[in-house]
Amino acid sequence: MILMKHIIREGHKTLETVARDVELPLSKADRKTLTDLMDYVRNSQDDEMVETYGLRPGVGLAAPQINVSKRMFAVHAHDLDGTLYSHMLVNPILKAKSQNIIYLPGGEGCLSVDRETEGITPRYESVVFEALSYDRESDQLIPVELHLSGYIGIVFQHEFDHLNGILFTMKLFPALPNAKPAFVYEEESNDSI
Repeated sequence: MILMKHIIREGHKTLETVARDVELPLSKADRKTLTDLMDYVRNSQDDEMVETYGLRPGVGLAAPQINVSKRMFAVHAHDLDGTLYSHMLVNPILKAKSQNIIYLPGGEGCLSVDRETEGITPRYESVVFEALSYDRESDQLIPVELHLSGYIGIVFQHEFDHLNGILFTMKLFPALPNAKPAFVYEEESNDSI
């Protein structure tokens, strides 16, 4: 089971190194790494597990973050419309990207970054990833093409950057004049019904 002590932090060489492709067929060790990544993300979204094991909540975790320099990551996140995106991806390729740039209001966070950061990270408004998605139940790799936009697209781009030795802190800007927020916080109304 991955705990916070297994996640390497900003400044570690592996986080700044382009990860190598995963050899196929998947080795037993690579299958374990993928499932451990997913288990951490899912556990980190469970309040009881967070309290018991001192986990920081997250929506994704890449193999380089546990000092495994291979091109794989896990995401378990709900988009703003409630759609669940739960994937263990192997050797993802960014096949297409929009020209429009967006950012996460309030900035991004990362399990490998312990410090407060200021600024916003530019992301493509929509992306297409091709990858192999590991299915735990069938123990099979399934080819997928993921068309992602908005918040969930940001999540996948953040994890993909880890495979290329890039932390979001390397792409922080105080403002992005030609970008728009991925979503707008709605102010709560003081009106009563």
